[in-house]
Amino acid sequence: MPTVVLADRAFVSVSGPDAEHLLQSILTTDLAALPEGVAKPGALLTPQGKILFDFLVSRDGADGFLLECRGAIADDFMRRLMLYKLRAKLTISRRDEQLVAVSWVAGPDAPDAGSTATAPGAAAEARGLRDLRFPEALDVRRRAVAEAAAAGNSLDLWTRLRIAHGVAESGSDHALSDAFPHDVLYDQNGGVGLRKGCYVGQEVVSRMHHRGTARRRVLIAHGEGDLPDAGTPVLADGRPAGALGTVLGTEGLALVRIDKVKAAMDAAAPVTAGGVALTLSIPPGMGFSFPEATAGEEP
Repeated sequence: MPTVVLADRAFVSVSGPDAEHLLQSILTTDLAALPEGVAKPGALLTPQGKILFDFLVSRDGADGFLLECRGAIADDFMRRLMLYKLRAKLTISRRDEQLVAVSWVAGPDAPDAGSTATAPGAAAEARGLRDLRFPEALDVRRRAVAEAAAAGNSLDLWTRLRIAHGVAESGSDHALSDAFPHDVLYDQNGGVGLRKGCYVGQEVVSRMHHRGTARRRVLIAHGEGDLPDAGTPVLADGRPAGALGTVLGTEGLALVRIDKVKAAMDAAAPVTAGGVALTLSIPPGMGFSFPEATAGEEP
């Protein structure tokens, strides 16, 4: 079972009798449907529906939640949460004393994991929270570890796993305040509660979902050669369609306009990034497809 230590993560703790009510009213994740023992993606949006902060949320005791995010955005995230606190009976604090270790079942679902396959039943006994962004069969588990005890496999294993399943994260794959939840597949992996009540940005997200207007999506990119750096524009038939995100050798993620990509595919026109020819595919298990008929250009 591969284990990778993520040193760039931080925990924001929100606890108290009003914690769930407040978070449910501002975050995209449906906390009413959040069981113990799992980590679910989520976001705090701008009023215009774009991702201001992204995180993984889990329950922490009887009336608390842990929001795991990038360490670089944790302080700003806390300050934003404090703006919503007002007179709510809760405490918001940051935990910096621990790192995050991620483990998963190796095998065909974990490309190039470099480890002997382990039975899912054995992995399920491992301590930690199951990361719901990945298939249940992989049993991806996250747990806090002391820095002194932190050890594990290469970070490249985790990067390759994220790429293989289209798991995007801010900083690596999109800039904050730039992407909608649908862009980064939150409508597919439980990061947005499409049936919950109001939250910040909910009207925009709901309208996008019910009208089917999500045209930017994270796709898996395979290059005919090594891919250029993250942020390199993706061109479909020579025209801008998006940009690369996380890259590792010939594999990567790309946030692109799927209608423009489909138009290039239909015309047998090249899709490239930095001069490298790309094949773009929808991550496994997703409930969307390339459009049947390509849409017109935006004004």
